[in-house]
Amino acid sequence: MNTSCPIAVVTGGSRGIGKSIALQIARRGIGVILTYKSHAEEGEAVATQINRAGGKAVALKLDSAQIASFDGFVKELIRVLKTEWKRDNFDYLVNNAGIAQRTLIKDTTEEMFDQLATVNLKAPFFLTKKLIPVIVDGGHIINISSGLARLTFPGVAVYGALKAALDALTRYFAKEYAERRIRVNAVAPGAIDTEFGGGKGDEQHRKYIAELTALGRLGEADDVGLFVAALLSEDSRFLNGQRIEVSGGLML
Repeated sequence: MNTSCPIAVVTGGSRGIGKSIALQIARRGIGVILTYKSHAEEGEAVATQINRAGGKAVALKLDSAQIASFDGFVKELIRVLKTEWKRDNFDYLVNNAGIAQRTLIKDTTEEMFDQLATVNLKAPFFLTKKLIPVIVDGGHIINISSGLARLTFPGVAVYGALKAALDALTRYFAKEYAERRIRVNAVAPGAIDTEFGGGKGDEQHRKYIAELTALGRLGEADDVGLFVAALLSEDSRFLNGQRIEVSGGLML
């Protein structure tokens, strides 16, 4: 067991983009602690895939809608770091967990708004705040934003606005933790061919999105996973407080 490798925590790492991120960074020799909300079998399957390939991964449960549970999660995370890697800290945090919206403004209730705000903005803020003491000096935090912070489509107003707020928080975290050399950046996927990313619509919708994209196709989960893996290296050592859109040139 390699206990000296860098370690990354990837929230929402059991499916879609989060799964790709976990797999791609593991291939680069990074230990992975990935989280899942309710489907333990999916999280454990990703961890097993990494471990069988010679990497090291552990899956932990985390419900981003339950902010009060974060203290318990941090304690469990520290326990896993000590037992599995003989460490009391980690190197990288990828805030990927989120929930989507498919509701027009006129149909959006206060309950919907609050749930979206809790998972997509409040959760990454407070989870990062609680994990910062466990991140090494010189570490790297990546917030998974969205192209919808720049683009506008009907039905995603609250989600897009919250991702724009996450982009702003990225800059503030980068500023406030610069003394510890902790870099904080945002990666904003465009239309990705996953159920969450809106790519699994009917063929007409898929064709429409592809035509709006300069590269002529929808994105794949690995388009984002590979890019995040590349960022988690010294090659990006002077990148800080930035939002980078990975959309193939959507609506340029």
